[in-house]
Amino acid sequence: MMGLGSAIGAGLFLGSGAGIATAGPAVLVSYGIAGLLVVLIMRMLAEMASALPASGSFSVYAEKALGRWAGFTLGWLYWFTLIMVLGAEITGVAQIVTGWLPGVPQWVVAAVFVGLFAVVNLSGVRQFGELEFWFAFIKVAAIVGFLIVGTLLVFGLLPGTDPVGTSNLLGQGGFAPEGIGGVAAGLLVVVFAFGGIEIVTIAAAEARDPQRAVARATRTIVWRILLFYIGSVAIMVLVLPWNAPALQSGPFVAVLDLAGLPGAAKLMEVVVVIALLSAFNANVYGTSRMAYSLAGRGDGPAALRRVSKQDVPWVSVLVSVFFAVVAVALNWLLPDDLLGLLLNAVGSALLVVWVLIAVAQLRLRPTLERSGKPMTLRMWGFPWLTWATLVALGGLVALMLADSTARGQLAATAGLVGVIVAVYGVTAWRRGRGTPVS
Repeated sequence: MMGLGSAIGAGLFLGSGAGIATAGPAVLVSYGIAGLLVVLIMRMLAEMASALPASGSFSVYAEKALGRWAGFTLGWLYWFTLIMVLGAEITGVAQIVTGWLPGVPQWVVAAVFVGLFAVVNLSGVRQFGELEFWFAFIKVAAIVGFLIVGTLLVFGLLPGTDPVGTSNLLGQGGFAPEGIGGVAAGLLVVVFAFGGIEIVTIAAAEARDPQRAVARATRTIVWRILLFYIGSVAIMVLVLPWNAPALQSGPFVAVLDLAGLPGAAKLMEVVVVIALLSAFNANVYGTSRMAYSLAGRGDGPAALRRVSKQDVPWVSVLVSVFFAVVAVALNWLLPDDLLGLLLNAVGSALLVVWVLIAVAQLRLRPTLERSGKPMTLRMWGFPWLTWATLVALGGLVALMLADSTARGQLAATAGLVGVIVAVYGVTAWRRGRGTPVS
Protein backbone atom coordinates (compact mmCIF):
# COMPACT_ATOMS: atom_id res chain seq x y z
CA MET A 1 0.00 0.00 0.00
CA MET A 2 2.95 2.36 0.60
CA GLY A 3 4.11 1.91 -2.98
CA LEU A 4 0.62 2.54 -4.28
CA GLY A 5 0.26 5.54 -1.97
CA SER A 6 3.47 7.17 -3.13
CA ALA A 7 3.22 6.41 -6.86
CA ILE A 8 -0.49 7.12 -7.36
CA GLY A 9 -0.85 10.83 -6.84
CA ALA A 10 -1.51 14.01 -8.75
CA GLY A 11 0.56 12.59 -11.63
CA LEU A 12 -2.32 10.24 -12.41
CA PHE A 13 -5.33 12.25 -11.26
CA LEU A 14 -4.26 15.52 -12.88
CA GLY A 15 -1.16 14.94 -15.01
CA SER A 16 -2.54 12.20 -17.27
CA GLY A 17 -4.42 14.88 -19.25
CA ALA A 18 -1.13 16.54 -20.20
CA GLY A 19 0.19 13.25 -21.58
CA ILE A 20 -2.95 12.75 -23.69
CA ALA A 21 -2.71 16.30 -25.05
CA THR A 22 0.92 15.66 -26.04
CA ALA A 23 0.62 12.29 -27.81
CA GLY A 24 -3.09 11.71 -28.38
CA PRO A 25 -4.37 8.13 -27.86
CA ALA A 26 -0.81 6.91 -28.59
CA VAL A 27 0.05 8.06 -25.06
CA LEU A 28 -0.92 4.47 -24.21
CA VAL A 29 2.28 3.42 -25.98
CA SER A 30 4.20 6.00 -23.94
CA TYR A 31 2.72 4.62 -20.71
CA GLY A 32 3.51 1.06 -21.83
CA ILE A 33 7.17 1.88 -22.51
CA ALA A 34 7.53 3.81 -19.25
CA GLY A 35 5.78 1.04 -17.34
CA LEU A 36 8.05 -1.65 -18.77
CA LEU A 37 11.08 0.41 -17.79
CA VAL A 38 9.80 0.77 -14.23
CA VAL A 39 9.02 -2.96 -14.02
CA LEU A 40 12.63 -3.80 -14.90
CA ILE A 41 14.11 -1.23 -12.51
CA MET A 42 11.90 -2.41 -9.65
CA ARG A 43 12.88 -6.02 -10.32
CA MET A 44 16.57 -5.09 -10.01
CA LEU A 45 15.89 -3.14 -6.84
CA ALA A 46 13.79 -5.95 -5.37
CA GLU A 47 16.59 -8.46 -6.04
CA MET A 48 19.04 -6.37 -4.01
CA ALA A 49 16.49 -5.51 -1.30
CA SER A 50 15.50 -9.15 -0.79
CA ALA A 51 19.15 -10.06 -0.15
CA LEU A 52 20.21 -6.88 1.69
CA PRO A 53 17.20 -5.12 3.27
CA ALA A 54 18.29 -1.66 4.44
CA SER A 55 16.53 1.59 5.31
CA GLY A 56 18.87 3.36 2.91
CA SER A 57 17.89 0.95 0.11
CA PHE A 58 19.43 1.97 -3.23
CA SER A 59 21.84 4.39 -1.53
CA VAL A 60 23.31 1.45 0.41
CA TYR A 61 23.48 -0.71 -2.73
CA ALA A 62 25.17 2.05 -4.72
CA GLU A 63 27.77 2.41 -1.95
CA LYS A 64 28.48 -1.32 -1.86
CA ALA A 65 28.72 -1.53 -5.64
CA LEU A 66 30.44 1.73 -6.62
CA GLY A 67 31.97 3.20 -3.49
CA ARG A 68 31.07 5.59 -0.72
CA TRP A 69 30.75 8.59 -3.06
CA ALA A 70 27.90 6.90 -4.93
CA GLY A 71 25.95 6.10 -1.77
CA PHE A 72 26.42 9.65 -0.46
CA THR A 73 25.41 11.22 -3.77
CA LEU A 74 22.39 9.03 -4.40
CA GLY A 75 21.13 9.25 -0.82
CA TRP A 76 21.26 13.03 -0.54
CA LEU A 77 19.99 13.51 -4.10
CA TYR A 78 16.93 11.41 -3.29
CA TRP A 79 16.45 13.21 0.04
CA PHE A 80 16.54 16.62 -1.68
CA THR A 81 14.17 15.42 -4.39
CA LEU A 82 11.56 14.23 -1.90
CA ILE A 83 11.91 17.40 0.19
CA MET A 84 10.99 19.53 -2.83
CA VAL A 85 8.14 17.15 -3.65
CA LEU A 86 6.87 17.48 -0.07
CA GLY A 87 6.62 21.24 -0.50
CA ALA A 88 4.74 20.90 -3.78
CA GLU A 89 2.33 18.30 -2.35
CA ILE A 90 1.39 20.25 0.77
CA THR A 91 1.04 23.46 -1.25
CA GLY A 92 -1.34 21.67 -3.62
CA VAL A 93 -3.42 20.45 -0.67
CA ALA A 94 -3.56 23.95 0.83
CA GLN A 95 -4.73 25.48 -2.46
CA ILE A 96 -7.59 22.99 -2.82
CA VAL A 97 -8.71 23.11 0.82
CA THR A 98 -8.74 26.93 0.92
CA GLY A 99 -11.09 26.73 -2.07
CA TRP A 100 -13.50 24.92 0.23
CA LEU A 101 -12.75 27.25 3.17
CA PRO A 102 -12.03 30.63 1.57
CA GLY A 103 -11.70 32.42 4.90
CA VAL A 104 -8.76 30.26 6.03
CA PRO A 105 -5.25 31.31 4.90
CA GLN A 106 -3.23 28.76 2.94
CA TRP A 107 -0.39 28.81 5.47
CA VAL A 108 -2.80 27.75 8.24
CA VAL A 109 -4.00 24.74 6.23
CA ALA A 110 -0.40 23.80 5.36
CA ALA A 111 0.71 24.15 9.00
CA VAL A 112 -2.15 21.97 10.27
CA PHE A 113 -1.42 19.13 7.85
CA VAL A 114 2.36 19.32 8.31
CA GLY A 115 1.88 19.17 12.09
CA LEU A 116 -0.56 16.27 11.80
CA PHE A 117 1.77 14.14 9.70
CA ALA A 118 4.75 15.00 11.88
CA VAL A 119 2.84 13.52 14.83
CA VAL A 120 1.85 10.45 12.78
CA ASN A 121 5.44 9.77 11.70
CA LEU A 122 6.80 10.37 15.21
CA SER A 123 4.28 8.05 16.88
CA GLY A 124 5.70 4.87 15.32
CA VAL A 125 5.98 2.97 12.09
CA ARG A 126 2.85 0.92 12.87
CA GLN A 127 0.67 4.04 13.15
CA PHE A 128 2.24 5.48 10.03
CA GLY A 129 1.61 2.25 8.11
CA GLU A 130 -1.99 2.06 9.30
CA LEU A 131 -2.80 5.57 8.11
CA GLU A 132 -0.99 5.04 4.81
CA PHE A 133 -2.94 1.82 4.28
CA TRP A 134 -6.28 3.61 4.56
CA PHE A 135 -5.16 6.55 2.43
CA ALA A 136 -4.01 4.19 -0.31
CA PHE A 137 -7.18 2.11 0.06
CA ILE A 138 -9.35 5.17 -0.61
CA LYS A 139 -7.32 6.06 -3.70
CA VAL A 140 -7.43 2.52 -5.02
CA ALA A 141 -11.17 2.31 -4.38
CA ALA A 142 -11.69 5.58 -6.29
CA ILE A 143 -9.68 4.31 -9.27
CA VAL A 144 -11.45 0.93 -9.28
CA GLY A 145 -14.79 2.75 -9.19
CA PHE A 146 -13.63 4.94 -12.08
CA LEU A 147 -12.58 1.86 -14.09
CA ILE A 148 -15.98 0.23 -13.52
CA VAL A 149 -17.94 3.35 -14.49
CA GLY A 150 -15.65 3.94 -17.47
CA THR A 151 -16.05 0.37 -18.72
CA LEU A 152 -19.85 0.64 -18.48
CA LEU A 153 -19.61 3.92 -20.40
CA VAL A 154 -17.44 2.37 -23.12
CA PHE A 155 -19.95 -0.43 -23.73
CA GLY A 156 -23.00 1.85 -23.47
CA LEU A 157 -24.37 0.09 -20.40
CA LEU A 158 -25.25 3.27 -18.49
CA PRO A 159 -28.69 4.86 -18.94
CA GLY A 160 -28.78 7.19 -21.94
CA THR A 161 -25.42 6.05 -23.37
CA ASP A 162 -24.38 4.10 -26.46
CA PRO A 163 -21.23 2.04 -27.09
CA VAL A 164 -18.41 4.42 -27.97
CA GLY A 165 -16.64 2.17 -30.47
CA THR A 166 -13.27 3.36 -31.75
CA SER A 167 -14.26 6.75 -33.14
CA ASN A 168 -12.35 8.67 -30.46
CA LEU A 169 -9.45 6.21 -30.34
CA LEU A 170 -8.82 6.22 -34.09
CA GLY A 171 -10.52 9.44 -35.18
CA GLN A 172 -9.31 13.04 -34.73
CA GLY A 173 -6.11 12.39 -36.70
CA GLY A 174 -5.77 8.67 -35.95
CA PHE A 175 -4.28 6.72 -33.06
CA ALA A 176 -1.02 8.69 -33.20
CA PRO A 177 -2.01 12.16 -34.44
CA GLU A 178 1.38 13.62 -33.47
CA GLY A 179 3.35 10.68 -34.90
CA ILE A 180 6.41 9.05 -33.33
CA GLY A 181 7.53 12.45 -32.07
CA GLY A 182 4.33 12.71 -30.07
CA VAL A 183 4.89 9.28 -28.51
CA ALA A 184 8.44 10.34 -27.55
CA ALA A 185 7.23 13.65 -26.11
CA GLY A 186 4.47 11.80 -24.26
CA LEU A 187 7.08 9.47 -22.80
CA LEU A 188 8.87 12.47 -21.28
CA VAL A 189 5.58 13.64 -19.76
CA VAL A 190 4.54 10.31 -18.24
CA VAL A 191 7.73 8.45 -17.33
CA PHE A 192 8.38 10.28 -14.07
CA ALA A 193 4.78 9.80 -12.92
CA PHE A 194 5.85 6.36 -11.67
CA GLY A 195 8.34 7.89 -9.22
CA GLY A 196 7.72 6.97 -5.59
CA ILE A 197 7.26 3.26 -6.06
CA GLU A 198 10.87 2.67 -4.92
CA ILE A 199 9.88 3.63 -1.37
CA VAL A 200 8.69 0.03 -0.95
CA THR A 201 12.28 -1.14 -0.61
CA ILE A 202 13.07 1.57 1.96
CA ALA A 203 10.19 0.34 4.10
CA ALA A 204 11.24 -3.31 3.73
CA ALA A 205 13.91 -2.91 6.42
CA GLU A 206 11.20 -2.29 9.05
CA ALA A 207 8.95 -5.17 8.00
CA ARG A 208 8.67 -8.28 10.21
CA ASP A 209 10.08 -10.51 7.46
CA PRO A 210 11.98 -8.18 5.07
CA GLN A 211 12.88 -10.77 2.42
CA ARG A 212 9.35 -12.11 2.14
CA ALA A 213 7.72 -8.67 2.41
CA VAL A 214 9.72 -7.02 -0.36
CA ALA A 215 9.32 -10.03 -2.65
CA ARG A 216 5.55 -10.10 -2.22
CA ALA A 217 5.14 -6.34 -2.57
CA THR A 218 7.26 -5.88 -5.67
CA ARG A 219 5.75 -8.90 -7.46
CA THR A 220 2.30 -7.37 -7.40
CA ILE A 221 2.56 -3.63 -6.96
CA VAL A 222 4.06 -2.73 -10.33
CA TRP A 223 1.39 -4.61 -12.25
CA ARG A 224 -1.36 -3.00 -10.18
CA ILE A 225 0.01 0.46 -10.86
CA LEU A 226 0.28 -0.29 -14.58
CA LEU A 227 -3.34 -1.48 -14.57
CA PHE A 228 -4.49 1.68 -12.83
CA TYR A 229 -2.52 4.04 -15.06
CA ILE A 230 -3.01 2.36 -18.44
CA GLY A 231 -6.58 1.27 -17.67
CA SER A 232 -7.64 4.76 -16.61
CA VAL A 233 -5.99 6.48 -19.59
CA ALA A 234 -7.43 3.90 -22.01
CA ILE A 235 -10.94 4.77 -20.82
CA MET A 236 -10.23 8.50 -21.17
CA VAL A 237 -9.14 8.25 -24.83
CA LEU A 238 -11.97 5.84 -25.67
CA VAL A 239 -14.84 7.97 -24.38
CA LEU A 240 -13.57 11.47 -25.26
CA PRO A 241 -11.63 12.97 -28.18
CA TRP A 242 -7.96 13.27 -27.22
CA ASN A 243 -7.99 17.03 -27.90
CA ALA A 244 -11.06 17.75 -25.77
CA PRO A 245 -10.26 20.69 -23.43
CA ALA A 246 -12.00 18.92 -20.54
CA LEU A 247 -9.38 16.14 -20.60
CA GLN A 248 -6.57 18.60 -19.98
CA SER A 249 -8.27 20.47 -17.14
CA GLY A 250 -9.46 17.35 -15.27
CA PRO A 251 -9.44 13.99 -17.05
CA PHE A 252 -11.21 11.96 -14.38
CA VAL A 253 -13.88 14.59 -13.85
CA ALA A 254 -14.43 14.83 -17.63
CA VAL A 255 -15.23 11.12 -17.86
CA LEU A 256 -17.45 11.10 -14.78
CA ASP A 257 -19.35 14.15 -16.06
CA LEU A 258 -19.93 12.31 -19.34
CA ALA A 259 -21.40 9.43 -17.34
CA GLY A 260 -23.86 11.90 -15.80
CA LEU A 261 -22.68 11.44 -12.23
CA PRO A 262 -23.60 14.45 -10.06
CA GLY A 263 -20.94 15.87 -7.78
CA ALA A 264 -18.13 14.20 -9.72
CA ALA A 265 -15.90 17.29 -9.68
CA LYS A 266 -16.17 17.75 -5.91
CA LEU A 267 -15.61 14.04 -5.29
CA MET A 268 -12.44 14.04 -7.38
CA GLU A 269 -11.17 17.11 -5.53
CA VAL A 270 -11.47 15.13 -2.30
CA VAL A 271 -9.68 12.16 -3.87
CA VAL A 272 -6.86 14.40 -5.15
CA VAL A 273 -6.42 15.89 -1.65
CA ILE A 274 -6.24 12.38 -0.18
CA ALA A 275 -3.78 11.36 -2.91
CA LEU A 276 -1.51 14.31 -2.13
CA LEU A 277 -1.71 13.75 1.63
CA SER A 278 -0.96 10.06 1.17
CA ALA A 279 2.10 10.84 -0.95
CA PHE A 280 3.20 13.50 1.59
CA ASN A 281 2.90 11.00 4.43
CA ALA A 282 4.91 8.35 2.56
CA ASN A 283 7.57 10.84 1.50
CA VAL A 284 8.11 12.12 5.06
CA TYR A 285 8.80 8.50 5.93
CA GLY A 286 11.12 8.07 2.95
CA THR A 287 13.18 11.21 3.63
CA SER A 288 13.56 10.47 7.33
CA ARG A 289 14.72 6.89 6.76
CA MET A 290 17.17 7.93 4.06
CA ALA A 291 18.66 10.61 6.33
CA TYR A 292 18.84 8.09 9.19
CA SER A 293 20.67 5.60 6.98
CA LEU A 294 23.13 8.19 5.67
CA ALA A 295 23.93 9.35 9.20
CA GLY A 296 24.47 5.74 10.28
CA ARG A 297 27.11 5.35 7.55
CA GLY A 298 28.89 8.54 8.61
CA ASP A 299 27.55 10.56 5.69
CA GLY A 300 25.30 12.86 7.70
CA PRO A 301 25.14 14.55 11.11
CA ALA A 302 25.21 12.00 13.95
CA ALA A 303 22.10 13.58 15.51
CA LEU A 304 20.01 12.14 12.68
CA ARG A 305 20.59 8.67 14.21
CA ARG A 306 18.71 9.46 17.42
CA VAL A 307 15.65 7.26 17.89
CA SER A 308 12.67 7.47 20.22
CA LYS A 309 11.29 4.73 22.48
CA GLN A 310 9.13 3.70 19.52
CA ASP A 311 12.31 3.18 17.45
CA VAL A 312 11.47 6.18 15.28
CA PRO A 313 14.40 8.35 14.09
CA TRP A 314 12.72 11.41 15.51
CA VAL A 315 15.42 13.93 14.64
CA SER A 316 15.39 12.81 11.00
CA VAL A 317 11.60 13.10 10.92
CA LEU A 318 11.67 16.62 12.38
CA VAL A 319 14.42 17.73 9.98
CA SER A 320 12.42 16.41 7.02
CA VAL A 321 9.27 18.16 8.24
CA PHE A 322 11.21 21.40 8.82
CA PHE A 323 12.59 21.43 5.30
CA ALA A 324 9.15 20.57 3.94
CA VAL A 325 7.92 23.77 5.59
CA VAL A 326 10.88 25.64 4.03
CA ALA A 327 9.91 24.21 0.63
CA VAL A 328 6.35 25.45 1.15
CA ALA A 329 7.73 28.90 1.99
CA LEU A 330 9.76 28.82 -1.24
CA ASN A 331 6.55 28.22 -3.15
CA TRP A 332 5.10 31.42 -1.72
CA LEU A 333 8.05 33.75 -1.25
CA LEU A 334 10.62 33.21 -3.98
CA PRO A 335 10.35 34.33 -7.61
CA ASP A 336 9.09 31.78 -10.11
CA ASP A 337 12.44 31.45 -11.85
CA LEU A 338 14.29 30.32 -8.71
CA LEU A 339 11.55 27.92 -7.66
CA GLY A 340 11.42 26.66 -11.24
CA LEU A 341 15.15 25.91 -11.11
CA LEU A 342 14.72 23.81 -7.96
CA LEU A 343 11.72 21.92 -9.36
CA ASN A 344 13.56 21.38 -12.65
CA ALA A 345 16.43 19.78 -10.75
CA VAL A 346 13.91 17.41 -9.17
CA GLY A 347 12.32 16.67 -12.54
CA SER A 348 15.09 14.44 -13.86
CA ALA A 349 16.76 13.45 -10.58
CA LEU A 350 14.78 10.21 -10.70
CA LEU A 351 16.68 9.35 -13.87
CA VAL A 352 19.97 9.46 -11.94
CA VAL A 353 18.45 7.20 -9.27
CA TRP A 354 17.34 4.65 -11.88
CA VAL A 355 20.68 4.61 -13.68
CA LEU A 356 22.63 4.02 -10.46
CA ILE A 357 20.17 1.29 -9.38
CA ALA A 358 20.84 -0.56 -12.65
CA VAL A 359 24.61 -0.12 -12.42
CA ALA A 360 24.59 -1.23 -8.76
CA GLN A 361 22.62 -4.37 -9.65
CA LEU A 362 25.09 -5.22 -12.40
CA ARG A 363 27.98 -4.98 -9.95
CA LEU A 364 26.30 -6.59 -6.90
CA ARG A 365 24.63 -9.63 -8.45
CA PRO A 366 27.84 -11.71 -8.78
CA THR A 367 28.90 -10.66 -5.26
CA LEU A 368 25.56 -11.70 -3.78
CA GLU A 369 25.69 -15.06 -5.53
CA ARG A 370 29.19 -15.75 -4.21
CA SER A 371 28.20 -14.73 -0.67
CA GLY A 372 25.41 -17.29 -0.52
CA LYS A 373 22.88 -14.76 0.75
CA PRO A 374 19.26 -15.85 0.13
CA MET A 375 17.83 -14.12 -2.94
CA THR A 376 14.07 -14.58 -2.98
CA LEU A 377 13.86 -12.56 -6.21
CA ARG A 378 16.21 -12.45 -9.17
CA MET A 379 16.40 -10.09 -12.12
CA TRP A 380 15.20 -11.69 -15.32
CA GLY A 381 17.68 -12.32 -18.13
CA PHE A 382 20.71 -11.09 -16.19
CA PRO A 383 22.84 -9.32 -17.33
CA TRP A 384 21.28 -8.66 -20.74
CA LEU A 385 18.02 -7.12 -19.52
CA THR A 386 19.92 -4.88 -17.12
CA TRP A 387 22.11 -3.65 -19.97
CA ALA A 388 19.00 -3.17 -22.14
CA THR A 389 17.47 -1.05 -19.36
CA LEU A 390 20.58 1.13 -19.22
CA VAL A 391 20.43 1.57 -23.00
CA ALA A 392 16.75 2.57 -22.71
CA LEU A 393 17.62 5.09 -19.99
CA GLY A 394 20.32 6.45 -22.27
CA GLY A 395 17.71 6.81 -25.00
CA LEU A 396 15.52 8.72 -22.57
CA VAL A 397 18.39 11.10 -21.86
CA ALA A 398 18.81 11.62 -25.61
CA LEU A 399 15.11 12.45 -25.92
CA MET A 400 15.41 14.96 -23.09
CA LEU A 401 18.42 16.60 -24.73
CA ALA A 402 16.34 17.08 -27.87
CA ASP A 403 13.57 18.84 -25.92
CA SER A 404 14.23 22.42 -24.80
CA THR A 405 12.25 22.16 -21.54
CA ALA A 406 13.67 18.77 -20.60
CA ARG A 407 17.16 19.99 -21.48
CA GLY A 408 16.83 22.58 -18.73
CA GLN A 409 15.82 19.85 -16.29
CA LEU A 410 18.89 17.79 -17.15
CA ALA A 411 21.16 20.80 -16.75
CA ALA A 412 19.66 21.64 -13.35
CA THR A 413 19.94 18.03 -12.18
CA ALA A 414 23.55 17.83 -13.38
CA GLY A 415 24.30 20.99 -11.39
CA LEU A 416 22.64 19.56 -8.28
CA VAL A 417 24.56 16.29 -8.58
CA GLY A 418 27.77 18.28 -9.03
CA VAL A 419 27.12 20.21 -5.81
CA ILE A 420 26.43 17.00 -3.84
CA VAL A 421 29.58 15.33 -5.20
CA ALA A 422 31.58 18.45 -4.27
CA VAL A 423 30.17 18.32 -0.72
CA TYR A 424 31.19 14.66 -0.54
CA GLY A 425 34.70 15.61 -1.69
CA VAL A 426 35.00 18.18 1.09
CA THR A 427 33.70 15.79 3.76
CA ALA A 428 36.00 13.01 2.53
CA TRP A 429 38.97 15.40 2.65
CA ARG A 430 38.10 16.48 6.19
CA ARG A 431 37.62 12.85 7.21
CA GLY A 432 41.04 12.03 5.80
CA ARG A 433 42.59 14.81 7.89
CA GLY A 434 40.81 13.58 11.00
CA THR A 435 38.55 16.62 11.21
CA PRO A 436 35.03 15.86 12.56
CA VAL A 437 32.52 16.12 9.72
CA SER A 438 29.41 16.61 11.81
